[in-house]
Amino acid sequence: MGATLQPGTGHIAASVYLPSTPKTVLWGRLPCASDEPVLRIGDGVAVTIDTVSHEGLLVDHGSDPLAYFTGHGVAPQDVLTDAIEIVATMERGTDDGPHIVTGPIFVEGAMPGDLLAITVLETAPRVPYGVISNRHGRGALAGELPRGADEVSVFTPVVEGHGRLPVVEGGSRDIAFPIAPFLGIMGVAVAGSARPHSVPPGAHGGNIDINLLQVGATLYLPVQVPGALAYVGDPHFAQGDGEVALTALEASLRVTLRFDVVPAQVAVEQFGLLDGPLVQTAEYLVPTGLHPDLNEAMRRCVRAAIALLRARWGLDEHLAYAYLSAATDFDISQVVDQVCGVHARIRVADFTEVSR
Repeated sequence: MGATLQPGTGHIAASVYLPSTPKTVLWGRLPCASDEPVLRIGDGVAVTIDTVSHEGLLVDHGSDPLAYFTGHGVAPQDVLTDAIEIVATMERGTDDGPHIVTGPIFVEGAMPGDLLAITVLETAPRVPYGVISNRHGRGALAGELPRGADEVSVFTPVVEGHGRLPVVEGGSRDIAFPIAPFLGIMGVAVAGSARPHSVPPGAHGGNIDINLLQVGATLYLPVQVPGALAYVGDPHFAQGDGEVALTALEASLRVTLRFDVVPAQVAVEQFGLLDGPLVQTAEYLVPTGLHPDLNEAMRRCVRAAIALLRARWGLDEHLAYAYLSAATDFDISQVVDQVCGVHARIRVADFTEVSR
């Protein structure tokens, strides 16, 4: 991997750059309509953003990223200075989430009824290490793991594009798995003056943790307030569907994103009436379902997928249902964020001969 990307150093792809500082981030909460934007951009503008992972910054890691990471063998110059500044300057409420969220960004022309399209143009690891945690009695096996009262955090070096975990604690044999960077949090502000908690995802997006949102993918979100007030955070180097331990390989990223407004009429023509996040990749259209109960999240995703097939390609309802059963994978995005997520991978190539 390349050199550590301290704020403002190294390759910055876009002409607009947004660092993460105490003046440009929220800690544990998401923006709402009453928040002032930290950046204003035009429709179609790309922005390079330095995101900061919360791992190594929280109380259970000593609230001291310099001490925490150097304690795992990281050179002091490879600990991010913006992470150190955020911990030293900001306070996080006891009821707030863990995530450091950069924004909000005001996008000219975005109005309620429109969609905001956020396209991932580039991702670059800012450091050659990350952390995977199981804490606070949470995760898919809450009450079973972790075994003791203390949280378990696994420091994970990244070597030649692969995370490395020991087979046994302190052992010399490693498991190597490829990294696939993406942002766990991408969202738009909610109406009103109450900032949402950073953990549960919703119609606003937020902590959706869909690992398909890698370079080339686009997230579509229904705009709720003028200017959309977009934000990002929760950078990942890698995540398996489910994110079962509570976090995946969490680590800071430099990302370049393009923000496009999709007018309401065009949005309806392309996708129907969306009431939640939709992902598009080169291969798939990916509707989502969100609910505290995983079974209901699945049902909502199926309904969203049927509605999308009907709106985009005109399928009869019973034929859309049949197609999904025969040809579409429904994946568990995550089961650890209070609100569970399911996403469907609809192959666009299956519809090349279907006129819209």
